[in-house]
Amino acid sequence: MKAETRKEKPSELRLHNLRPRPGARHRVKRLGCGESSGHGKTSGKGHKGQKARSGGSLRLGFEGGQMPLIRRLPKRGFNNAAFHKRYAIVNLSDLNDFKSGSVVNEESLRAAKLVRGDFHGIKILGGGELKHGLTIHAEKVSASAREKIEKVGGTVAAPGAKARGNGEAPAEKAEKPIARMAKSEKAKASKT
Repeated sequence: MKAETRKEKPSELRLHNLRPRPGARHRVKRLGCGESSGHGKTSGKGHKGQKARSGGSLRLGFEGGQMPLIRRLPKRGFNNAAFHKRYAIVNLSDLNDFKSGSVVNEESLRAAKLVRGDFHGIKILGGGELKHGLTIHAEKVSASAREKIEKVGGTVAAPGAKARGNGEAPAEKAEKPIARMAKSEKAKASKT
């Protein structure tokens, strides 16, 4: 009795007939196969020299031993660009969209799409007029902007003004080193 063999359909995919899609694989560039290969005797590497050797290559900017351009150019001065702080600039006229008495800080400005991107802080400029009083928390405020804000009954505060470490006032912190100095002077006086 003959074993029946199942005939495959031409479109049926099986492990033995998997192929990459047409055009997905490029023909391999066969080097070192002589003139008939189409790449010539030297396989596209020219005649001898450092670049023709295996593993031989020149680093970027190498000028054959001549003093390279990067070393020929003068380098002078200190560049402070690395330490430059960029502030997001907001004019007073942009703050009129906020309700009277509301707190304007970085979060609320981002929510209102007035500030985008990465910045060290917010700077308020005095462009335009402010119609109502606001509480503004910003790292920098121009003199004209501060004057206009206070004129309509608003206030300006630093961003971290509410959250002080342990509730100490700045004046108390300033007195501590003086008190230490006074104690040390008393101790010296008692020794003599």
